[in-house]
Amino acid sequence: MNNGGRTILVTGATGTVGSEVVKQLKPLVQSVGTAVHLQYKADKFKGDRAVEIVNIDYNKQETIVGALYNVDKLFLVTLPTPNMTEVSSNLVKEAKKNDVGFVVKLSVMGANAKPGTIIGRLHRQEEKIIEESGIPYTFLRPTSFMQNFLNFFGQTIKNQNAFYLPTRDGKVSFVDVRDIAAVAVNVLTKNRSQHENKAYDITGRETLSFSQAAEILSKDIGKRESYIDIPEEDARKGMKTMGMENWFIDAMMEFNNIRAGHGS
Repeated sequence: MNNGGRTILVTGATGTVGSEVVKQLKPLVQSVGTAVHLQYKADKFKGDRAVEIVNIDYNKQETIVGALYNVDKLFLVTLPTPNMTEVSSNLVKEAKKNDVGFVVKLSVMGANAKPGTIIGRLHRQEEKIIEESGIPYTFLRPTSFMQNFLNFFGQTIKNQNAFYLPTRDGKVSFVDVRDIAAVAVNVLTKNRSQHENKAYDITGRETLSFSQAAEILSKDIGKRESYIDIPEEDARKGMKTMGMENWFIDAMMEFNNIRAGHGS
C-alpha cells in the first residue's frame, strides 16, 4: 500500500483510461487498488503483486463499502448509464463515510456548458455531487479519445477501409488516453494541493476533422482509409444494430456539437 498504508483505488480499472492509469501508477506506488466488476476482465492483473484486485458491483451496496475500505485517493470512472448520478451518489456517500481524502473524476469536456449535451449534463451532475460532499477533488475533462478509432471504428476500418459518422467537417482536438492517464497520475501522486478543487480540460495538440484523421490513418497504415459522412438516421440504425440502448444512441447522436466546432 502507499501513503502510510492507505491505497489509491482506480475504478473502471480494465477500461480504456482506467487500465492506463493503473499501468502508469504501478511504478510509483507500492500497491494500486483496481475496482473490477467483471471478474474475467481482471485476468490481466492476476499475478501482478503491484495490483490489488477489488470486486465492485455498483448495484450492490456491500461491494461499494468493501471496495472503499482503507482508500485515501479515488480515481473515479463511471459507466455511461441512465443511473450514472445514482451510482456516483452512492459511491461518494460511502467515500465520505470512509474518510476518502481526494477524488479525481474522469469527466468530459463541456460538462459545465449550457445547455450542453446529455452525457455532459450527467457528468456535471456527478461533479456537483462530489463538490457538495466536501471531499477535495480534481475533475479531468478530456475531449474525444484517439483510441476511439480502434475501439469503435476499428472493425470497419479493417474490413471496409472506412469509418462512418454524421459529423461533416467538424473538427475535434483528439487526445490520447495515455496523456489523460499521465495527468491523472500526476494529480494523484504529486503536489495534490495545487490541483484540489480544480477542473482541467484535456485536449490534443491540434484540431482535426475526421477526413484529416482518415488521411493520417491512411499514411500510417499504408492503405487508403476513408471517412464517410452519413445521414444521422443511418448512424442511429448502425448503433441500434450494435445493441446500443436508445438513450445512449440519443446521447451519441448529439454530433451537432462537433459540426458546430465545440469539439475543437
